[in-house]
Amino acid sequence: MTLANATVQSGRHGPPGGPRDKRSGPINRNAGTWFLVLPALIPILILSVGPLLYGIALAFTDAQSGRTRSTQWVGVLNFQDLLHDGLFWESFRIGLVWAVGVTVPQFVLALGLALLLNENLRMRWLARALAIIPWAMPEVVVGIMWRLVYNPDAGILNETIRDLGLGDGRDWLTGLATALPAVILVGVWAGMPQTTVALLAGLQNTPHELHEAAALDGAGAWRRFRTVTWPALRPVALSITALNFIWNFNAFALVYVLTNGGPGGRTRLPMLFAYEEAFRYGQFGYAAAMGCVMVAVISVILAVYLAGRLRGGGDR
Repeated sequence: MTLANATVQSGRHGPPGGPRDKRSGPINRNAGTWFLVLPALIPILILSVGPLLYGIALAFTDAQSGRTRSTQWVGVLNFQDLLHDGLFWESFRIGLVWAVGVTVPQFVLALGLALLLNENLRMRWLARALAIIPWAMPEVVVGIMWRLVYNPDAGILNETIRDLGLGDGRDWLTGLATALPAVILVGVWAGMPQTTVALLAGLQNTPHELHEAAALDGAGAWRRFRTVTWPALRPVALSITALNFIWNFNAFALVYVLTNGGPGGRTRLPMLFAYEEAFRYGQFGYAAAMGCVMVAVISVILAVYLAGRLRGGGDR
């Protein structure tokens, strides 16, 4: 074979790293990436995105329970009915009170606990283990346990009140004035561990040298927290607060076990209201419309909140 023929053949077929391989390389890499992502993406599409789209479509129908009932397209009729449903908007107000009433104390107490657990204390490992016990308990178990605590006859809370001579106690979960605060207290207790863990992780990622430098400059504990700890912790605090608000507003099992929405609807959160409409009264289309409204309103509230916090963080 002559040198010219070898050159022609090498140009015809090209080396392994020729232009054809360069064009197919990114395609192969993208295909490999999608192949790795699909096992995690498929369950999300099937179990989250699919039901969400189906629920949105269901909100525009008159779907009801019963296999023999036909479903008709009603457009925005369900949403028009919701505008005049005072019970739903009352449950929405209760849901906002519940979400804020749980999220704010939850964050404040968890921040204090995280700061304490970040110190070099004796038996710190045991304190950290005990702090996450509520996180390891199912919400149904937490609800049953706190029902026993609030029991009007033999609950530990009323027994303590009687032993201290502060009165005869009361029925905390059935009183119109005490039911919602009692349930909020349980929500704060049950939700503190994950907030504490997130904030503690943020604290441990803060360089210790910054605290030492601030202390050498004469900064006290509060000034070090304000100028060193909080700026480093702000992104974590923003994220966990937003997530907690979503989780708390969408709470169901804990309140369902504690009060089932009573007394007199004083603890009927929007999720409980939608659940009753769907599975007690069989109004699936109307309940789906409630879900769409809740998603839309909470998305707007969170967007405003996050925009304000991020803008405030950027200014500083």
